[in-house]
Amino acid sequence: MRHLSLLLFFVLAVPVMAQRSNVRLGGEIVDLSHAFDATTVYWPTAEGFKLSTDFEGMTDKGYFYSAYKYSAAEHGGTHLDAPVHFAQGRHTVDQIPLKQLMGSGIVIDVTRQCAANRDYQVTVADLQNWERRNGRIPRDVIVFLHTGFGKRYPDRKSYLGTDERGAEAVAKLHFPGLDPAAARWLVQNRSIKAIGLDTASIDYGQSTLFESHRILMEKNIPAFENVANLDQLPVKGFSVIALPMKIKGGSGGPLRIVAFR
Repeated sequence: MRHLSLLLFFVLAVPVMAQRSNVRLGGEIVDLSHAFDATTVYWPTAEGFKLSTDFEGMTDKGYFYSAYKYSAAEHGGTHLDAPVHFAQGRHTVDQIPLKQLMGSGIVIDVTRQCAANRDYQVTVADLQNWERRNGRIPRDVIVFLHTGFGKRYPDRKSYLGTDERGAEAVAKLHFPGLDPAAARWLVQNRSIKAIGLDTASIDYGQSTLFESHRILMEKNIPAFENVANLDQLPVKGFSVIALPMKIKGGSGGPLRIVAFR
């Protein structure tokens, strides 16, 4: 009976939720998450992902059984930054409304700029150039910044700029991000649900003040980091569902994110 109830929930409730959030479930599914394993990229000061075996094999009753345990920092691999990560009193992971984590998406392609400068910061001009070609950034959209760095994942040196660990390594990080001026332009002039990109941080690697995080998250806008396969998405006309592990009071968590194109 319990399984039947769950089935009825997905059959009846999910399409309703999707409709209210402007999610189009048809079309091809694109997985935008990297798998979690020993190679998963974490911040140089964070513990990496660990998976250990509790049991794997045949039981004394003659059937196969496996069970594992894992440990990980909130912020690593494909994950969500909850607004409370950089804004006191704003949403924790479990407080983010589900409708804010699903909806229509757009991709702003800055791969050419980032190939020329691994410290590139996405500018207001980049956002406005997208609008000149594609129309105004829609209301309540999820914005993705395609830097091209997703192709480098999980090679830490290529992806982050260094494969060193510890506090001293942070100053050696070199990867693209969002310019604080562009973050401010978005929150003041457009209405977006969330923003994501294919690097380890919404702020570029050399940031020390993390202003883009602070600007966005003060307005309760979450960020998706280390997003995969952005090169497989069109510039617009697709839908997104981005569901993090529901960590009560969490500042972030692992994210399973998919797009329907």
